Amino acid sequence: MAILPILEYPDPRLRAVAQPVAQVDDDVRQLVENMAETMYAAPGVGLAAPQVGVALRIFVIDIAGEDEPSDLHVFINPELLQTDGTQSWNEGCLSFPGISEDIKRAERVLLRALDRDGKPFELEAHGLMAVAIQHESDHLDGVLMIDKVGALKRRLMGKKLARRQHASP
Repeated sequence: MAILPILEYPDPRLRAVAQPVAQVDDDVRQLVENMAETMYAAPGVGLAAPQVGVALRIFVIDIAGEDEPSDLHVFINPELLQTDGTQSWNEGCLSFPGISEDIKRAERVLLRALDRDGKPFELEAHGLMAVAIQHESDHLDGVLMIDKVGALKRRLMGKKLARRQHASP
């Protein structure tokens, strides 16, 4: 396994629409393992393949708390089937280090995807898991959290990121 470099905004590769995975094979499973290791090392609760420079429709999520056992979920070629309700959650993103914003999302989602073995499944999710699924699904379509806030917050986020980048050695 390997820890992969995470792309940071405004890297243009974050805007690319990811392509479907044609076949779940050993290369895809290795990518999933590397993505999980990268997410845990960051640390984060989710990571989409485009965030590590791979334009495939894959993301991983683990919302288990620090004192809970790992609960890794792998989503390959996910499709959101239904969304219901509204919730607001303070979201961060590994591609926007040090930034978090309140983002409105659906409270419940139903999605269909393939697991790491290529087997189809459906999952109904609420709360943080629903937020994480929507956040990572957005990454697959080149949509970023900065797109989900108003113009003023977008400018402030951009300025904060620019300051961080200039301060980095």
